[in-house]
Amino acid sequence: MERMVGTTARGIRTPIIRQGDDIARIVVDSVLAAQQSGGFRLADRDVIGITEAVVARAQGNYASVDQIAADVRARFPGDTLGVIFPILSRNRFAICLKGIARGARRIALMLSYPSDEVGNHLVDLDQLDAQGIDPWKDVLTEERFRTLFSDCRHTFTGVDYLAYYRELIEAEGCQAEILLANDCRAILSRTSQVLCCDIHTRARTKRLLKAAGASRVCGLDDILSASVDGSGYNPEYGLLGSNKATENTVKLFPRGAQPIVETIQDTLRECTGKTVEVMVYGDGAFKDPVGKIWELADPVVSPAFTRGLEGQPNEVKLKYLADNQFSHLSGAELRTAISGYIRAKEGNLVGKMDSQGTTPRRLTDLLGSLCDLTSGSGDKGTPVVLVQGYFDNYTHEG
Repeated sequence: MERMVGTTARGIRTPIIRQGDDIARIVVDSVLAAQQSGGFRLADRDVIGITEAVVARAQGNYASVDQIAADVRARFPGDTLGVIFPILSRNRFAICLKGIARGARRIALMLSYPSDEVGNHLVDLDQLDAQGIDPWKDVLTEERFRTLFSDCRHTFTGVDYLAYYRELIEAEGCQAEILLANDCRAILSRTSQVLCCDIHTRARTKRLLKAAGASRVCGLDDILSASVDGSGYNPEYGLLGSNKATENTVKLFPRGAQPIVETIQDTLRECTGKTVEVMVYGDGAFKDPVGKIWELADPVVSPAFTRGLEGQPNEVKLKYLADNQFSHLSGAELRTAISGYIRAKEGNLVGKMDSQGTTPRRLTDLLGSLCDLTSGSGDKGTPVVLVQGYFDNYTHEG
């Protein structure tokens, strides 16, 4: 019978993972058990994704508000600390801000607008236009912003982040001033010591601030880049990619995960004879069309993956071929012609017309998005995802 199924993604249930657990062993055992109960078999080039949350949890990669405060205090000894461009998130940034405020005496908090870096909006662009505000030039005080825009609650959560972040700072006995601007250098009118909290634009922000004369510049990736008072840490990303664990702790992005994915690959090869690819994934890289949120609040989609996941897809567009080179064919002749074209395609189709419309993204970003959507962020209980048939194409049978 002709093969009719292409790519599939299955959420794999695992035990609740705790600090100190052997995450590689749990993943292997869970996949093998799912194989038995689900009536499928592993194949070469299947992909196993493990959400970063359970990897970091097994590692015990946690830090407390006090440990964050201690690192901030050591790095910024001055009176006023500029904290700029954080995302608007109770899960991602609130506990970090609590620790930052505990380590400072006064904070000038500067938010980007109309939205944060990942698309959480304070106000719509249309509203800015109506008020004659240029977000690239205009620096707004909190008072001015509220005069212009009376309601700045988040579309989905209903949270007023200006009020929420102010309350978090002041609850730590720290004075707070809130500004809204998109030029990082605007903060230098308040202080020359700056903590950059942006994620994907952090290198540019640091460069601009240093060139403009800032006396001390760090990013969230510098905070807890090493252990402080026994805390967890991440040498590459620091607090970036962290999530709220409790009201006084955060779970950091996993560190040193490459041996984990390689161990899982090797163990499954020993158990099944198949070579699967393995990756740790965080946020997928996709945009919500209603809330306008770009999901990627982690510094990368995948901090660790096996070598077979390097690179980008190399695909031709079937509908382009059907509408152009083979528009005169149909049925079995069309199938045969397209299959032959795919088998003979070049090894690098970048810039070729027959690949237009395919997605020029890294494999780990594409697969991470698929895994993130499959596992969800709630109560599905499937922190491991098995993707099968992802590297197949129209010519593969059986």
